[in-house]
Formats: sequence, C-alpha cells, structure tokens
Amino acid sequence: MPGARRVVVKARYTLMRTGSRAAAVHLRYLQRDGVTRDGAPGQLYSATSDRADGSEFLDRANGDPRQFRLIVAPEDGPQLSDLPSFTRDLMRQVEQDLATKLDWVAVDHFNTGHPHTHIVIRGVDERGENLVIAGAYLAHGIRERASELATIELGPQTVLERQQKLSREVDQERLTRIDRALLREAGETATDIIDTRVTPQARHGDFDRHLRIGRLQTLQRLDVAQEIDTGRWSLKPQMEQTLRQLGEQGDIIKTMHRAMASHRIERGAEQIVIHGKDEAIAAPIIGRLLGRGLGADELGDRVHLVVDGIDGRAHYIELPTQIANIETTSMGAIIEIGAAGRQPRAADRNIAHIAAEHDGLYRTADHLIMARADQGIADPDAYVEAHIRRLETLRRTGVVERLDADQWRVPTGFEQRAAQHDARQTPPATLSVLTTLDLETQIASDGATWLDRQLIGRDRMPIASAGFGTEIQAALEQRRQHHIGQGDASRDGMGRVLYRRDLLATLERRELTRVGQHIATTRDLPFRLATRGETIRGTHRETVQLASGRYALIENAREFTLVPWRPVIERNLGREVVGMVTDDGISWQLGRGRGLGV
Repeated sequence: MPGARRVVVKARYTLMRTGSRAAAVHLRYLQRDGVTRDGAPGQLYSATSDRADGSEFLDRANGDPRQFRLIVAPEDGPQLSDLPSFTRDLMRQVEQDLATKLDWVAVDHFNTGHPHTHIVIRGVDERGENLVIAGAYLAHGIRERASELATIELGPQTVLERQQKLSREVDQERLTRIDRALLREAGETATDIIDTRVTPQARHGDFDRHLRIGRLQTLQRLDVAQEIDTGRWSLKPQMEQTLRQLGEQGDIIKTMHRAMASHRIERGAEQIVIHGKDEAIAAPIIGRLLGRGLGADELGDRVHLVVDGIDGRAHYIELPTQIANIETTSMGAIIEIGAAGRQPRAADRNIAHIAAEHDGLYRTADHLIMARADQGIADPDAYVEAHIRRLETLRRTGVVERLDADQWRVPTGFEQRAAQHDARQTPPATLSVLTTLDLETQIASDGATWLDRQLIGRDRMPIASAGFGTEIQAALEQRRQHHIGQGDASRDGMGRVLYRRDLLATLERRELTRVGQHIATTRDLPFRLATRGETIRGTHRETVQLASGRYALIENAREFTLVPWRPVIERNLGREVVGMVTDDGISWQLGRGRGLGV
C-alpha cells in the first residue's frame, strides 16, 4: 500500500517439552534489567492487565504443545504514542483473523536503537485445542496488520520520509530494503545485471538511481557486488546470506560493547571473538562474566554470554538454556565454558590403574587392600563401594563387563570411553564457576582461591599479557607477596618463590576451620573437619560460598561439617543425606541407595 508504515515482525513457534525450563528462562530474560528507557527491568502486560504475572501465565501454559513468539518492531516506534496500546490493538486484530481469543503476554524493550515488543502466545485457542497459525500468516499477515495500525495512527509515510529512511540504509552493513529491490531487479533480467545508466528505457527516477548507485558501491566494498563496466553491476550469489550474517554480527558487537561498557571495560576490534552457534568448543573459554541475555534472534531457547577472557580477548558465545549455572552465575564471576564430558574422573583413573596392574581386571579385594593401606582413607569399604557404583553405571551402557559380584573386565582405553559415556549424558557444553570472588578479594583471602590454583595448581592456564590477562597477572604478583607476608611462601637466593608444602589443602583447611568455628557460634553444635574416605551422614542444612569453593553444611545430632557442594545435593536441602569424601570431593548416596557424583 502506498505510504504504508514499515513494521518488522519476526515470528516462530517452539515446541514445549515436558519438564523443560526453556519457556520460563525465555520469559525471565524478556523481563531482565536494562530493557526500559530508564534501564529498569521489563514489565509484562497482557490484553487486560498492565502488570501480568509470568508465573501464572506459565502455569496456564503447562501442557501446551507449543508456544508462539513474536518480535514486533515498528520503524516509527518512537513516534507511536503508546506501545502497549499498539500491541493490544494488533493482538485484537490477530484474534479476529484467527477467529479465537488468545492468551498472551508482552513486554516492551528500549535497549536497542529501535523500540520493539516481545509477545509470547500460548499454543491453544479459547477452547483449549491446539492453536494452528498458517506459516504465511506468521510470515506476512501479522506484519501487514501491524503496518496498517501504524499507518492509521501516524498517517501515510510522505515521499520525503521514505527518501530519508532509504538514504540512511545506503551505508549499512546488513540486508536492507534497497538490497531486496536490487535482488528482485536482477532476478527479473535475463542477464542478472543491474543497469544504472541513464537511458530512455531507465526504470528509475534520479533519486532511486542515485540511491542504487550509492548502495552498490557499498556492496562492492563489502565484496558482494561488482561493477563489470560503467553503470552495469552484478550481484554475487552469496550476497543475501553474507549481508544477513553481517547484520547479525553487528548486533552482537553492539551487545558486547554494552556489556563491556557496563563494567567500564574497553576492548579493540582485534580483541573480540564471536563463536558460531554450531561451533564446537575446541579449547575452554575462561574469563570474567560481563553480560548475559537471549540469543541473537531473541526468539529461541539459547542464552548468550559475554566473557572477558584470560586470553586477552572478549568472547560472545550462545549456549542452550538447559546448561547448569547459565542463569544463576553472578556478573563478574570467573567462569569456564568447555566441552562436556572430556576429563576422566578420579574414580575412573583409580579403576584403570588397578585394572592395568591385574591384566585388565578390577577386583574388589585388590582395591580394598590398597584402600586399607592408605592412611588418608577413613572408611575403605565405603570408598571402594563408590567405585563399584561407578562401574555398575558404566556396565549398563557396555563400557565394562561384570564377570561376577566382585570382578570386572576393564577394556583398553577405559578412561576415554567412560568420559565419552559422560558426554552423552550431558549437554554439549558445561559452564563451571571457578570463583565468584573478584581479584581484590582473592588477593587478601585466607582460603584456597582461584589465584592460588593459577600459582601452583596442576591445571594452570596460560594467561595473556593483554586485557583481563593483565589484571590477573598483577593480582597473581600481589597474591605471591601476600603468601610471603603470611609465612606461606619465601624467596630463595635466586629470587624464586617457594610455597608451603600442600599449600592449597592448608589454605582450604584454614578457611573451613575459621568459617566453621564462626558458624558454630550461631548453633548449639560444634564444627568438625571432614577427612578423605569418611562417610558423612546428616541433614543438608544450607549451602556456604567460600573462597575455596562452594560447600554444603551437613548437620547431625552431635556436630556439623562442611563438605564440597555438588548440584545433585541442592534438591535435598533439609533432607537426610549420606555421602563419602573422595578424591573428587564427595560421592552422595541419594535415592534408593544409588551413588551420584562419583
């Protein structure tokens, strides 16, 4: 329609899987901080309420087969008097077109250059039956309805307005309306050539001709068009795809710069890395978490993270919503994103070692002899039982073979096969919180900090002399000086720093003792340190975050202790638990006696 106001509408539907939290995650991110004009959290609204309850909406949607998601972005959004009213008018029109009432919620976002509205629609109609929306209506019909409403409110677009808007598209590094017109024109010619010469048969007036020439020059700079001779241009086959990718990349870079600016951090273009959606994680991404939000299209069930890496570069990566910690990790925490299931467990190393010394056989009796000879294992029977549970898990998937009640055949390459088994049971990536403490707090801590593990740990990571790496290197030197001042380290005659034997274990015990004794002043029970190989029985009372890591407080009738936390224990808060302290931390025996976390 001549003079129609332009509205961009993105639409898709997503299947609702039983037990999935993806829909809840999506709704929470739509209401995240910083999306309103004043930087406040977004507020959901509905057809009848200015303050809709997202939890109630999700409860109503429980059991729906699918969910429809829209992003509606009027080009003249800033001129509209009221976005919620515009959205309600649009949804009333959609209901008329579909001949059914719809259950929906929406939130307006002002955190980009163009105000836009996210709309989430339940996948059932007013009768509770599956809602079916034709693909053509999703792709074109809703956009046309939105355009009609914007045109009614603001009046038809004038020729001058159209020219000004198109002129702003000439230099953009994304797919524009001018590009679509050029692609149509090339497709209508037998030679796929765009002719901008002035001829009696010319199809365009002076403004449109100059507009096309300016855009074609930009496309030539972007290497997706070429002037084959004066005034005659060819478009490369990959032009549309390349421009879409450039537009998405530009949006991602803006997202990264907003995240960095919120932490007063600057990184140059050469220090920015954008990881593709389907790109395998070849090497772990380690660094400080700067930002988090929905994936680039803001419609799917993926979350993006902006990480200020220890390699001196800022990283953008998108991950599935089901990955643990992706919602709860605090900004500023140092995290590691890596491929799941790559590292063998300590229990698997023990099993492989015993089998290698006994012709590929793991025997309970052999392991018990070794465990009883180790003074550091308080309960050898429970220690070996934890390994048996691991073997039983691997037997069910064919990794090992059980010969009898006390004997197992362990194949060559067992550790790698066990790691591959774990990888199949987990999402394609993991997100580990290495520490929630900032560098300044770690420098003065009495616990075993992440900085300490970089100083003397076996898994020290290469740290660049740029970006966040520079800050870490300065913090490491200050941490060295702290240890020297505390008597935990000294310099020899050659200037080398020599650390106390078992420094990490000493620091961990020191912090646990201090914190445990402090907690004991608020309880009627004494604190006791747990020892390796000991079986822990008691009630999981709370989770405690320390510099040395995250710990679960386990209490019984006589005392309480602090043991390494595992995600599996969280759902047993307030319940009786049994676990054994192992080389990896702790092996919990939860649910019908099965061991988790060996």
